[in-house]
Amino acid sequence: MDSAYMKKLTIPLGAVLVLSLTLLLSACGEAATTTEPPPTTAPPAGGIDIVETAVAAGSFTTLIEALEKAGLVDTLRGSGPFTVFAPTDEAFAKLPEGLLDDLLADPTGELHDILLYHVLPLEVEASEVTDGLRAATVQGATVFFTIQDGEVMINDATIVQTDIEATNGLIHVIDTVILPPAPSG
Repeated sequence: MDSAYMKKLTIPLGAVLVLSLTLLLSACGEAATTTEPPPTTAPPAGGIDIVETAVAAGSFTTLIEALEKAGLVDTLRGSGPFTVFAPTDEAFAKLPEGLLDDLLADPTGELHDILLYHVLPLEVEASEVTDGLRAATVQGATVFFTIQDGEVMINDATIVQTDIEATNGLIHVIDTVILPPAPSG
């Protein structure tokens, strides 16, 4: 990734993120304030959606199971566009022992929020990511991107594969499950 090229995209992408989030929040009304996913509609005809793409890859079985239990499969089959930062099965295996089982036991609680924290409500290609970029997730909290020595990270996860296309967005593969910040209060 050419850093000079990426710096030129910082302002337009930030504007796109703000505009997209504003449109998403106004389209979802109350759903956005309760961290519910946006309404679901069918993906464009032809090709396969984000969920089918993840299933076909074969390295996201834990993610697919979690999405099913949390009731988010239909959301990610919606028209989008979405950018999903998809943790591999190995990423889920890094979680502290017992945590995944606890999350799966209460899928509409913390698991739901964690999964939505991995989704942006717009399509962001790898070439658009800049060092220091911040983006609001569907969950509502912000993720942070860093680029150092050619390694691109989202929070504390390394992005290991990028721009996997689906009919309703993109998947970027990450090596660690990212957790939203704890609610203040």
